[in-house]
Amino acid sequence: MEKVLIANRGEIAVRVIRACREQGLTPVAVYSEADVTALHVRRAEEAYLLGPPAAAESYLAQEKVLAAAERSGADAIHPGYGFLSENAAFAEAVRDTGFTWIGPPPEAIRKMGDKTAARALMKEAGVPMAPGTTDALTDTEEAVRVAEEIGFPVLVKAAAGGGGKGMRIVREAGALEGAVERARSEAESAFGDGRVFVEKYIEAPRHVEFQILADRHGNTTHLFERECSIQRRHQKVIEEAPSSVLPPEKRAEMGRAAVAAAEAVGYENAGTVEFLVDADLDFYFMEMNTRLQVEHPTTEMVTGIDLVAEQLRVAEGEHLGYTAEDLSIDGHAVECRVYAEDPAQQFLPDPGALVRHAPPAGPGVRVDAGAEEGERVPVHYDPMISKLVCWGRSREAAIRRTERALAEYEVAGVETTIPFCRYAMRHEAFRSGQFSTHFVDDHFDPERLFDEDLQQARDAAVAAVLFRAAQEPDALAGGEDGDASQQPQRSRWTERRRRR
Repeated sequence: MEKVLIANRGEIAVRVIRACREQGLTPVAVYSEADVTALHVRRAEEAYLLGPPAAAESYLAQEKVLAAAERSGADAIHPGYGFLSENAAFAEAVRDTGFTWIGPPPEAIRKMGDKTAARALMKEAGVPMAPGTTDALTDTEEAVRVAEEIGFPVLVKAAAGGGGKGMRIVREAGALEGAVERARSEAESAFGDGRVFVEKYIEAPRHVEFQILADRHGNTTHLFERECSIQRRHQKVIEEAPSSVLPPEKRAEMGRAAVAAAEAVGYENAGTVEFLVDADLDFYFMEMNTRLQVEHPTTEMVTGIDLVAEQLRVAEGEHLGYTAEDLSIDGHAVECRVYAEDPAQQFLPDPGALVRHAPPAGPGVRVDAGAEEGERVPVHYDPMISKLVCWGRSREAAIRRTERALAEYEVAGVETTIPFCRYAMRHEAFRSGQFSTHFVDDHFDPERLFDEDLQQARDAAVAAVLFRAAQEPDALAGGEDGDASQQPQRSRWTERRRRR
């Protein structure tokens, strides 16, 4: 490979661009009309317009992405996460068109993308699963029969998709029929596939996932686990590596199960096997994400392995060259996702202009940002601004460092999840490690967001206004050009190509 097109945007596109440069590869970006001046566009060697802001007409338009790859002369495509990353048809099209696909085989994506098919495979591979149906439900009567066999509460889940869509917790028989119908309707709307299945609901579980790497020569290994239990709307906000509850013998057992799951589908490249863990540390297969995860930096921080560089190596046909026994966990890492969301308003998105964006720094602090000060968080996509990842020699040290970094982080113009992350870092349930996926419901009180967090936001806003007044007095004074931030800007690569 010499030239890699990154079929994504935001912080993950910037992350892959950096890895490509470090590996001596030329990175190529794609963008929508909403991302003309976006950070990933400015960081890439070249960038190609896909279409209008709507993802369906740009980042999800397979033929446009492939056409951009053809025009750029790229020989490989990295999908990042989200968008087309777990689309088996796109992976096939990439390969059929002659590009190297930096991801797992389409067959593995397809098998793991269908949760009922995945459950059947995991059963054959001996990977522990929560009791329930292997195949999709044929009717409500079957759901009632299965639920009575395994006992309430049960979970009705969509066979396709994820992100909490098509999912319902049912605690009594009388509510089951309605839950099945609602889950089917939501799954059909979200994924075009209304199939659902039933499994035993694990009360107050922990969400623990194992990072997998596999090459095309039959070598598969894991790089230990990540704890991802702090979630809102079934989506993660805070992650850490390793988990605070797994003893070495349980870590080894779960690692073997994760490798078996990957081998069952002939996996290659990076992936994640996700488990639910109950209070007795019994674990159950949940799903496999056939792509790089948002939270991959926590694994990088404690293992020293650059996962994107490994993806590139594997895609080029290299051997892994190591196993889990060759690796060790060094210290502890905590990741906080900084979203443009308002935690005081049930985490509602709050897109808009980043009037101020000053990330923290210092020893053991890493910030993977997808936007810079002066840019906008678009309404069209996931509202993530950045990921703050902090390392410490112990879990306590990592949490203290995260607290310090969050206190330094200055953002103005949009509400963010920073106050929630500070709340979590200070909460006894999190600090003690005694929490579950219900942390937000059980412990988060928006009324108790600290005054100093609100003051910090006000200070950042004032600093941003004063800075802009010094730099652009005409814009703030209502000069004849109006608000400079609203004027269209051309990216650096566009000007360079025009001069040529």
